Amino acid sequence: MDANCFLSSSNPLTKTAALEFPCSRRCSNGSPFQPKRVRLSSSITCCQPAGSSDDLQQHSQSFLQADWRWFRAKLVANEQAFMTASTGQSLLAADPDETPRAKQPLELVKVGDRWAHAIHEPEKGCLLIATEKLDGVHIFERTVVLLLSTGPAGPLGIILNRPSLMSIKEMRNAAMMPPEAFSGRPLFFGGPLEEGLFLVRPRGGYDKDRLARSGVFEEVMKGLYYGTKETAGCAAEMVKRNMVGVGDFRFFDGYCGWETEQLRDEINAGYWTLAACSASVIGLDKEARFGLWEDVSWLVGPKAVS
Repeated sequence: MDANCFLSSSNPLTKTAALEFPCSRRCSNGSPFQPKRVRLSSSITCCQPAGSSDDLQQHSQSFLQADWRWFRAKLVANEQAFMTASTGQSLLAADPDETPRAKQPLELVKVGDRWAHAIHEPEKGCLLIATEKLDGVHIFERTVVLLLSTGPAGPLGIILNRPSLMSIKEMRNAAMMPPEAFSGRPLFFGGPLEEGLFLVRPRGGYDKDRLARSGVFEEVMKGLYYGTKETAGCAAEMVKRNMVGVGDFRFFDGYCGWETEQLRDEINAGYWTLAACSASVIGLDKEARFGLWEDVSWLVGPKAVS
């Protein structure tokens, strides 16, 4: 697939766009992976003023909902600890020879910055982990796909662990490159359908809330956002204004898409397992993620939250 997918917005401040993603075939071997078209409509405003009442209201609503994934992970971790205790000992940790008065309750499990756990239904921001049934399917073998959207048009995601052999500056069509600020960034293969996307996750030293309030990118989970070629110009402007670092971006050539019920059918057939995770598990600051499949598989195992 040609890595000529990004084009910065012609107007660096405002643009309203309806993006029509072209499609290419996933596989040619009659597998259940079929092409689809995804229509994504977006209203994009770069660098919005921070003082408007609408922004403050949206920020307040986002704050109230910001940690629900972490809260669920904490519940899962403590449920696992409870189940472990109930199968191996009484629900209260104690020496068998001690009296009941001396028994102490099990401590609640603490959930840190890096966690993952299994889930049963696909949701925005979850991971699709390829199973052994996809071994031999070159594009998807041992892949980890981040689900960006589960809207009525069908699920949309990108493969996280397929580094390409070129950087952005090596694109053959210079006119379609992202802005110069990103020319040195590596390029990743995001899927067989032809469109360019990028992820951004601000690291320490940057105002993460300011990026969220800008309204430029779509939030995938707390602290992680995605953008299209239409917002690449806005992203470069944010780097210039020191709102976010160049190293906080990862660019992808291509994406994955499914019909509304297609992904569910593939999950039921055993092609994918599902996991929720924190943004730190994805690790955009690392240049190559060949071990991401093994890493996530281990996290979702018995030691699912750490």
